Amino acid sequence: MPRLPLIGVTACTKQIGLHPYHVTGDKYVRAVAVAAKGLPLIVPSLAELIDPADIIDGLDGLLFTGSPSNIEPHLYHGPASAPGTLHDPERDRTTLPLIRAALAAGVPVLGICRGFQELNVALGGSLHQKLHEVEGFIEHREDADAPLDVQYGPSHAVHIHPGGVLAGLGLPTSFEVNSIHTQGIDQVAPDLRVEATAPDGLVEAVSVEGGKAFALAVQWHPEWQVSSNPFYLAIFQAFGDACRRRATQRDADASVNP
Repeated sequence: MPRLPLIGVTACTKQIGLHPYHVTGDKYVRAVAVAAKGLPLIVPSLAELIDPADIIDGLDGLLFTGSPSNIEPHLYHGPASAPGTLHDPERDRTTLPLIRAALAAGVPVLGICRGFQELNVALGGSLHQKLHEVEGFIEHREDADAPLDVQYGPSHAVHIHPGGVLAGLGLPTSFEVNSIHTQGIDQVAPDLRVEATAPDGLVEAVSVEGGKAFALAVQWHPEWQVSSNPFYLAIFQAFGDACRRRATQRDADASVNP
């Protein structure tokens, strides 16, 4: 039997009591195991200790997760954040170089929410820090007082652009997604292709043009109850298939060059 592909899942740093932790959401690791059918391995934010090349050398794919924190704006030449904005510089120092290294090595990549924004920033794009203060955009934030099922329920449609990765998965030209974010893409990075947009024109999904492997990122949260949503499930299945192809190739290379 072929082995499960090893899929790295990025972690945030978080202070719990007196100690710092590296944490990631259960919904992400569960979606990797259930929908992508891979073995999730949490990647700590230890940029000063672990080289990106050493991380990707042992993995068949990488999932860049969402997070309560925002990318530090100096990394995309943006203005200073509003007071009280949550940042995670250790994660920034880990994920942005890791994205570039993964793409260069042909490691399959899936980005979600913050991970979507990280892909854009890593390749030279920029972000809006407060979409609700930018004229022309609809409300993309969730109701923080609503139950989780409501927060992660359908919020608005996305329009799938023809000829891209999402269209190639057989998804309909439009379907409903959740919307749980304050920030969003301003300038799209040069090497990214727009895959989907919201009704207000906000970019909701991108892929890497001419990438060596599957490289897709979405602003919404397809990991949420992924098994019950065929459109979300299709994204994770395609990611998992790409990871299995890499695992098969890595194992074949290892058998030839033990």
